[in-house]
Amino acid sequence: MRKLLAGGVAMLIAGSAWAAPVQEVGERYMKLVLAVGQHDASYVDAYYGPAQLQEQAAKEKLSLAAIRSEAAAARKALPAPGADPDEALRIAFLDKQLQSMLMRVDMLGGKKFSFDEETATMYNAVAPQHDRAYYLELQDRIGKLLGGEGPLAARVQAFRAKVEIPKDKLRPVMEAAIRACRERTAKYITMPAGESFVLEFVQNQPWSGYNWYKGGAHSLIQINTEFPIYIDRAVDLGCHEGYPGHHVYNALLEQTLMKGKNWQEFSVYPLYSPMSLVAEGSANYGILMAFTPQERLDFERGVLYPLAGLDPALAETYAALTQLFGKLAYADNDAARAYLDGKATRAQTVEWLVNVLLYPPEKAEQRIRFYDANRGYVINYTVGADLVGEYVKRHATSADPETARAQRWTAFRQLLSSPRLADSLR
Repeated sequence: MRKLLAGGVAMLIAGSAWAAPVQEVGERYMKLVLAVGQHDASYVDAYYGPAQLQEQAAKEKLSLAAIRSEAAAARKALPAPGADPDEALRIAFLDKQLQSMLMRVDMLGGKKFSFDEETATMYNAVAPQHDRAYYLELQDRIGKLLGGEGPLAARVQAFRAKVEIPKDKLRPVMEAAIRACRERTAKYITMPAGESFVLEFVQNQPWSGYNWYKGGAHSLIQINTEFPIYIDRAVDLGCHEGYPGHHVYNALLEQTLMKGKNWQEFSVYPLYSPMSLVAEGSANYGILMAFTPQERLDFERGVLYPLAGLDPALAETYAALTQLFGKLAYADNDAARAYLDGKATRAQTVEWLVNVLLYPPEKAEQRIRFYDANRGYVINYTVGADLVGEYVKRHATSADPETARAQRWTAFRQLLSSPRLADSLR
């Protein structure tokens, strides 16, 4: 028998790991996330726990080897699930989060993994793989919708140029979109008192939009204006970054789990972890929660197009076009996998993004910067949205459309307030 001291938690190990109370493991996990953040500036996406723990992490600056050892010990110390379903979800959550932390520490130490190996452990999911031929039928449909002659990518860009939001209209258009997303969400989800956000416009980032959750039901939402922003992105970003997306997800986790149950592990959010599949998946699927396709078309045509000074007559065609773009989304995962696994060069990846995913060339370069920075994270937007959608729709059992919609929202809210990961959505 030997005594292992880990962050002030004494764990007795004799042949097999001693099962520590899950609260102790949760608190140790929180400290370890902050410790990894000392080696990876992007790892801690949000933290609103005691400031002294951040100061302690910076002062101690545990080595990667020490973090790995303590994370492995914390995972082994998790108790077996009991009869309480919430506690079982909590234990499964901590197990998967710690497992992904071990991989991230290994990656920071120089160990290499394939794209699918990385996502299986880091995000608890693997994206399906498709070749170029898989997307041809969708491209044919896009070509027929647009009409005209010449390369499809050029025709897409010519149409998109007609629905670009002018720079001087960005703020009122984005504010109107976020307001509509908020109002629609509020019909089904009661947010914490005093919840709020600040909207900023930035440049030179590898992403289109970002939610920096600050705690206390407050977020900073940033929109990247480096490249043109088309009218569909107003609702996309308003829902995804705000309501019922990241802002709502983080606020409900804080209210329900961190404050309501004193589960302190939910005061920190490690970006490269299984949490992100649920976070990005629910943010993307949240667009469909807030608006049916017809409701979105009516709102964009009646409110956003006039506000942006764009021709509302374009709205119906562009709505059909964006729905087809959505079906191309897995081409993003295929591009990232080939590029990061060394099966496609940078130039080949740009060509794929432009001619298969129909990105503008300059946006294709930005997307590769995202792959370089975040690697397998890209699957969270597609696989995550599909898993969340399947989970929510399973709970809509009523034949009445309005009742079924309310059932979907009830399931969605429960998901955003619980420690569910991909395994518990399947």
